[in-house]
Amino acid sequence: MPRLNLQMILYIMGMLLLCNGGFMILTAGVGWYYEDGSATALITAALITLLVGGILMGLARRGEGQLKKRDGYVIVTFGWIVMTLSGTLPYVLSGAIPEFTNAFFETMSGYSTTGASILNNIEVLPQGILFWRSLTHWIGGMGIIVLAIAILPLLGIGGMQLFVAEAPGVNTDKLKPRITDTAKRLWYIYVGLTIAQAVLLRLAGMGIFDAVNHALSTMASGGFSTKNQSVSYWNDNPLIQYIIIFFMFLAGTNFVLLYHFFKGNLRKVWDNLEFRWYSWFTIFFALLVGFVVYFRADLSLSSLNHPMVYGELESAFRHGLFQVVAIITTTGFTTADYELWPPFLMVLIFGLFFLGGSSGSTAGGVKVMRHVILIRNSVMEFKRALHPNAVLPVRYNGKAIGNEIVFTVLGFFILYMLSFIIGAVVLGMMGVDMATAIGGSAASLGNIGPAFGNLGPIDSFDVLPSGAKWWMSFLMLIGRLELFTVLILFTPFFWRTR
Repeated sequence: MPRLNLQMILYIMGMLLLCNGGFMILTAGVGWYYEDGSATALITAALITLLVGGILMGLARRGEGQLKKRDGYVIVTFGWIVMTLSGTLPYVLSGAIPEFTNAFFETMSGYSTTGASILNNIEVLPQGILFWRSLTHWIGGMGIIVLAIAILPLLGIGGMQLFVAEAPGVNTDKLKPRITDTAKRLWYIYVGLTIAQAVLLRLAGMGIFDAVNHALSTMASGGFSTKNQSVSYWNDNPLIQYIIIFFMFLAGTNFVLLYHFFKGNLRKVWDNLEFRWYSWFTIFFALLVGFVVYFRADLSLSSLNHPMVYGELESAFRHGLFQVVAIITTTGFTTADYELWPPFLMVLIFGLFFLGGSSGSTAGGVKVMRHVILIRNSVMEFKRALHPNAVLPVRYNGKAIGNEIVFTVLGFFILYMLSFIIGAVVLGMMGVDMATAIGGSAASLGNIGPAFGNLGPIDSFDVLPSGAKWWMSFLMLIGRLELFTVLILFTPFFWRTR
């Protein structure tokens, strides 16, 4: 068995728990302010989390030595699990979700920014619990930014090495050499955009509590709402929905490019190949869906709230744009029940489950960068068939990329599709019907949220058997952590001594 730096691993686990406990104290303040009866449970959860975190850090006493790749895989995977386990405490202790399986599912859905929920009536929950629910999204989104910047590229996960070249502060030709400085600057953007969205939603007519919660969910590409009808609750206020669309698009954008944008380097943003494809994908599919909805869908049936007029151009465009952006960015908010749309749109939306946002964003899924590399490599294969002796490298952002990156992207995509198929098969073995199993597997793995069958936009995941909830929690975890990070722990050679 290889030597792991257990002291450092335990120290970091303890540090994560202390951070989580701090966020719980903040949430208790919300419960105390609204006098909803949740403050005591939240404070108790915080104290337990802080105590365990302090004990772990005390036992580890900040271990010495350098962390190696194996340590990185263990820290990332078990860090997410430890955060999720501690994150169930507010639900269980407050009685909001007393059953541990359901609490774990809801918490994993939160930290993985999936947005799938087992709750049948969200609006009866105390404000403190609702805020904690949204905050788990936001914490997970922050974690993903750090993961993308500091860990995944160093572990060589599925082509994420390319992201290093784009990140300011990672390469020697950038502004600052330290990864921590890079992560800090991106966190400022993350926090700033969250505040900006909350303010704009409030000005557009949303209540302050709802505005803050939806801003937390949106910037994390999460999808938890404070309303049973999700964002369709505001179908009579298009401005609110356009604001959420705009910030969902930003959340699905590479945060390094947002950094360059705010620095005024607009050329750097538009010259980025992934951003251009991400933008064109969004525009094309939004227009296509809006066009079909306008001519073929009855919005008075498909709207979750406040019936729309059949054939109304603005409504069709808005619902089409909203659902496309929500699915591509894996946010999962809904303004309409897309399962009532024509079959063509249902198939198209299911296909978008496998697209994903940009690398270095809070979005889940395969990521646009990998699709671009796969498409370009496929085109090169046709050319190589005609010119077998020619040297035809795959180019990305104007530079030739090595075969090792192409191979890792291909390996990631194959593993992703295998995980999706196995995920659906296992759900089927648990008695889940075909449409629900296929949709649930794709939605969990892609961290999207709503799916198809019994898990559509208006349904709760509470209909699933307990085993299916644990299995989908696992799919959420491996999908959020880019597959390799978790699955490598199940390989025998990971645990062999060098």
